[in-house]
Amino acid sequence: MKALVLLVCLSVSCFAQRPQPCSSPQMMSGGLSVSTQNEKLLVFAKYSYDAIGKRIRIKELGTYHNDTFHLDVLLLYRQGVMYKINERSRTCLKKRLTEDFHPLAIPQDAALISQAVLGSSSVPGEGVTVNMWTGELQMKKGTAKYLSTVTEFGCVPVSTLFSTDRKGWVVASFFNNIIGLADPQDLTPPAFCKNSQLEEEEGEHLMSFLSLF
Repeated sequence: MKALVLLVCLSVSCFAQRPQPCSSPQMMSGGLSVSTQNEKLLVFAKYSYDAIGKRIRIKELGTYHNDTFHLDVLLLYRQGVMYKINERSRTCLKKRLTEDFHPLAIPQDAALISQAVLGSSSVPGEGVTVNMWTGELQMKKGTAKYLSTVTEFGCVPVSTLFSTDRKGWVVASFFNNIIGLADPQDLTPPAFCKNSQLEEEEGEHLMSFLSLF
């Protein structure tokens, strides 16, 4: 009987330890880099992320087809608009946001590839345990494959590889993440954006970036 109880306990313990799909913190701030295979996009950015209000602020420096650009954009998915903000000139362009909001999370149907340690597991504090997941997402224009890596504890994003036929691979690496918003005002349109008129033009390189969310 004791052997049976021990076997059951071990089985439950093993099942409990198996990584499960998870959701990242609902509010985060940090930095990230993004590059694409087919569209020649390379971006370094600071971001603020609010899954509750479906809002994202991105302040980025990058190159697109060998042209350098600076971009400060506030994405308000519930309103279906994005603001391109220029703090220096205090100007603001309001554009339609057609992409859907995708919270930072591992989908429930994702398949676990493996669990690994980034850094070293030899000494405590020298490494972090991560889980790597893969799967497919149904998008407006077809199916997209993804490979996502998140921390075992907290489900904090580490990297995401996202692939579609048109874009090829889009690669994002997250760093300096904090839980919460470093500056909550980042997710509110500046006062000089109040009278901005809606325009129809969309930034192609921005659409590549939005596919990650």
